Amino acid sequence: MEPMNTLTPKQTVAELDRYIIGQDAAKKSVAIALRNRWRRQQVPMPLREEIAPKNIIMIGPTGVGKTEIARRLASLAQSPFLKVEASKFTEVGYVGRDVESMIRDLLDLAINMVREEAREEVTQKAAEQAEERMLDLLVPPRPAPLGQVTPMAERSEDGSRAGDLSDSTREKFRQMLRDGKLDAKQVEMELDQSQSMPMLEILSHGNSGLDDMESGLKDVFGKMFPKKTQRQQMLVKDAMEVLKKREAERLIDMESVTRLAIQRTEQSGIIFLDEIDKIASRQGGSGHGPEVSREGVQRDLLPIVEGSTVTTKHGMVKTDHILFIASGAFHLCKPSDLVPELQGRFPIRVELNPLGEEEFYRILTEPQNALIKQYIALMATEGIALEFAEDAIRGMARIAATVNRKTENIGARRLHTIMERLLEELSFDATDREEKKFLVTAEYVKKQLQDISEDEDLSRFIL
Repeated sequence: MEPMNTLTPKQTVAELDRYIIGQDAAKKSVAIALRNRWRRQQVPMPLREEIAPKNIIMIGPTGVGKTEIARRLASLAQSPFLKVEASKFTEVGYVGRDVESMIRDLLDLAINMVREEAREEVTQKAAEQAEERMLDLLVPPRPAPLGQVTPMAERSEDGSRAGDLSDSTREKFRQMLRDGKLDAKQVEMELDQSQSMPMLEILSHGNSGLDDMESGLKDVFGKMFPKKTQRQQMLVKDAMEVLKKREAERLIDMESVTRLAIQRTEQSGIIFLDEIDKIASRQGGSGHGPEVSREGVQRDLLPIVEGSTVTTKHGMVKTDHILFIASGAFHLCKPSDLVPELQGRFPIRVELNPLGEEEFYRILTEPQNALIKQYIALMATEGIALEFAEDAIRGMARIAATVNRKTENIGARRLHTIMERLLEELSFDATDREEKKFLVTAEYVKKQLQDISEDEDLSRFIL
């Protein structure tokens, strides 16, 4: 059975809690969806094929954690996971990316995942073969051009060298190589030159729809013409890494990798569609210009989400069991403005709550990657011990909530702006400061930020 997340929903929520404050309903939904992938795999056939994923729409203002949930989910999923902005797609016939490209991208990610797993399995054997290749370079068996690697065919069955080189000399070099005594020695070896196809790259620049065609043609020409190589001087240490990678690639069966990657994409792939509200037709729209493209993208998206077969250069991929999680702010439109068929394909809807002063305080202090922890670590690189008083953190949270209320509400992203503004002088002078301890007090926060936060016109530009 392929690797798949085996966390229970409670464990998934606990993992998300380490980085994301609040939004329990959204965490619960994605945790259940993730667990349902595993549950489906345990169901016997043919019922398994009938169980479709329950796609999710997350609705909430910007900066409340929608994208962060997706990012953290990706690290937990152990499945091919792609995050993509819906607004980058255009209807077929317009210049831009078509919706099928996300399935191709997802498959590429899956292939990389499976190839990495396969590479780990052959690491030991690749290292042994790389060692033999390096010994061929260091102690050639007969007079030969420097850098020439003796073919594997000239070895005996047990892997030892056939030829006129004494085994004892080779074994001495092998021991020196293992002990690292030859790391600083230079060897000359042949490296593959990367061949580019400039005309195709010019064509595909600006129109991602031609990416696959360019990639396919490169594959064809790569098989027709031999790769160019160039001789290069390298340290033994670096050359060993190149040889290990080269040997690992030779040992990996790419056909089985591709087959497994397609299976994994179809059965456990997850696509996070961000900014789906940007392709909804706004009510009262004129129906001209970009509105046509918006609805066209929805129509193109429908068969992918519903279940169809997408052609890729690696083979056909069925999308019936790929989980789609969409998110959007839905400021100017509502989920009901999406075409009804698409709405029906996202049966689970979760609303994320706007963030207030208390949430901002927790965001600044609780998560493993909390902003305050980040700035303390940054200042420590300059030898400065940065500290924040409790009431100073409360003051920052209060100002962030106030500015969000008075101007545009950009959620937790406001905290980044406030922290930068607050510590601007310290960051600028850090290198030259004699005092190596700095305490951020409530008075300091007030002095740095109060005037700006109270002047609405000024805060629009600065905070």
